[in-house]
Amino acid sequence: MGGVPSTPRNTGGDDVSVAEYLIATFVGEKSFPLASDFWNKLLELPLSSRWPSDRVQQACELFEQSNGYTRHLAKLLIHLSWCLQELLQASDDQSSIYMKAVNATYISSVFLKYLIENGKIDSLQELHLSLDESEPVPHGFVMDQDIQNFVMHSVLSFIGSNEVSPNSYVLHQELLNFMLVTMSTQLLSGPSPGPRDASPFIDAAMSQEKSIVCLVVRRLLLNYISRHRTPPNAISYMYSDGDSQGILGRVGSAAASFVLLPLNYLVSNSGGSKNPLAECSLHVLLILINYHKSIMSDESMTDKSDDSATSESVSKVHVFSSGNTFSKALANARDVEFDRSDVEGNAHPAGQHVRIPFASLFDTLGMCLDDEGAVLLLYSLLQGNSDFKEYVLVRTDLDTLLMPILETLYNASKRTSSNQIYMMLIVLLILSQDSSFNSSIHKMILPSVPWYKEHLLHQTSLGSVMVIILIRTVQHNLSKLRDVYLQTTCLATLANMAPHAHHLSAYASQRLVSLFYMLSRKYNKLSELTGDKVQSIKISLSGEDLDVSEDLAAELQIFTDFLRLVLDILNAILTYALPRNPEIVYAIMHRQEVFQPFKNHPQFHELVENIYTVLDFFNSRMDSQRSDREWSVQKVLQFIINNCRSWRGEGMKMFTQLHFSYEQESHPEEFFIPYVWQLAFSRCGFSFNPDAINLFPVPHPAGKEIEDGRGEESEGKEKVQELKGQRIVFDP
Repeated sequence: MGGVPSTPRNTGGDDVSVAEYLIATFVGEKSFPLASDFWNKLLELPLSSRWPSDRVQQACELFEQSNGYTRHLAKLLIHLSWCLQELLQASDDQSSIYMKAVNATYISSVFLKYLIENGKIDSLQELHLSLDESEPVPHGFVMDQDIQNFVMHSVLSFIGSNEVSPNSYVLHQELLNFMLVTMSTQLLSGPSPGPRDASPFIDAAMSQEKSIVCLVVRRLLLNYISRHRTPPNAISYMYSDGDSQGILGRVGSAAASFVLLPLNYLVSNSGGSKNPLAECSLHVLLILINYHKSIMSDESMTDKSDDSATSESVSKVHVFSSGNTFSKALANARDVEFDRSDVEGNAHPAGQHVRIPFASLFDTLGMCLDDEGAVLLLYSLLQGNSDFKEYVLVRTDLDTLLMPILETLYNASKRTSSNQIYMMLIVLLILSQDSSFNSSIHKMILPSVPWYKEHLLHQTSLGSVMVIILIRTVQHNLSKLRDVYLQTTCLATLANMAPHAHHLSAYASQRLVSLFYMLSRKYNKLSELTGDKVQSIKISLSGEDLDVSEDLAAELQIFTDFLRLVLDILNAILTYALPRNPEIVYAIMHRQEVFQPFKNHPQFHELVENIYTVLDFFNSRMDSQRSDREWSVQKVLQFIINNCRSWRGEGMKMFTQLHFSYEQESHPEEFFIPYVWQLAFSRCGFSFNPDAINLFPVPHPAGKEIEDGRGEESEGKEKVQELKGQRIVFDP
């Protein structure tokens, strides 16, 4: 009799009735000890069991009331840990343990998620992650650590140590969903992590020993690379026929149908992913490596005045960041093909680094860069892992990475999020910091670029295509001028590339001169408006006019900087690479009138001077060879090519070669943590009670603004928040 509920008699073998009875007992007021056979009955439910969502909602509400007394969540998590430990140790038939582990993971996810999204922001005491002191425990069991540490150790150990196979696929998927649920406590906090934020499970993950962390990072990356398809034996569990969703279909969206709190307007891939394990692995990894924990410490000191015998104790509060072990593991990941000994012959201890096949990771990223998560992973690797960055830079097929990025930027107006554009441009900026990259992309010739519609790009270098797309990105954003950071990033990348330009195509050269002309027209218009406004202020002395004038002056300064930067780019090509780029000379000669207004301009004359030195050199030689016959395009170009051989650069002023680099600000987590969670919503189908989310603004589910992820009006307003954590630095 004791503590085991009687299973209701059911001659028809109705699994739903049995499941409902056992779950009702689990959420009831009666507490069952850890050793009770009730837990076996609960966890041995058939994996195909279904339960109506309205009944589960009711069960969650009851569980919230009873868990403080029964501590059933803590006990279920302990049983989950035991199941996983047993799976790692068992060598015989594991089917029954496997089923119990899946059920324990699934049921824990459902009720834990409900408690989290209905919990308090500054405290998660409602989870009751502890056992009562009077709780009887099995013989030999000693709970010498927090339950969250105990369960996270088991979960991460299993994920890291157990290979994904057709038999273990569902459990791996459930455990990754469980990880998303446990880490969703971040959604309750604001975008700036504070020392009082409560994230017990992710803190427990961060405290795991290095060997486990490395194994987990390796497994998540291998899952992403391998892109396992859902095995046939798991399909019936994951996706059921008809209107009733399968268990994983529900928990895959963090039990959205269970708790009836879907965030559907944040889900963009309603059709589901073909590789759910790969998608979930990627986003769990992104959340882990971008986690930031602020720690507050009190430092007491005595303040004494010179004239007083009294002293007073003053408490000084310091807030500092704890390290992120997962981020460090990714940063130190090495190529599996890399020799275990370094150049000095010193052997590296086994297991000290994550070892993954860089070649496979490179190819996988190249296939998936239309997805924001892949772009963010590529950024994280290039920014943090010098070995992977070096590997990318020595690849001879850089088009594998660059062409998907350039195509996405080309189609940026078609529902591409601004964050995705930023990250892609930052990736290009990081790569352009390397001179070998800038040289090699001009040596790779592309037979065609079929997705570029404005002009036929035939036998064009990868470098020329990159120049064309960056200029196009700038031009498409000039009309709004809400995105100074985007313009600066594009121009900074072009400036890094300029001295290494090699056989820049005719079209790329024309677009560069056209960019100068477009900027010059905007600059001239702003100069006139600013001058007129100054005159009106002198007459009216209006405060409102003064504000408008200050805005115009600020905008004029921005375009002054842009114009100077484009002139610097042209100067760098003409100074360091003119003989290799006859097409840029042709483009400048063809449109030389656009530079005339700036020849004597006090802000630009020194930068335009070199352009006129080049023009004078070629114009004088062309004048000496003029005849009655017409000069065709080909004849002019051939003339330039011939005279490039005699070009020595006499009279050219040497300016400091521009070099821009990317740096993160001191608190990049304020940008990345909200961003990775928004990606988890859109790609993993994860949902959460929108009223409980404080990490980022949740849009109202109405109208086109939500459908596109952002509206025309909201784009400029959100720019400051989006750009926090990013900085471009000029290296003198």
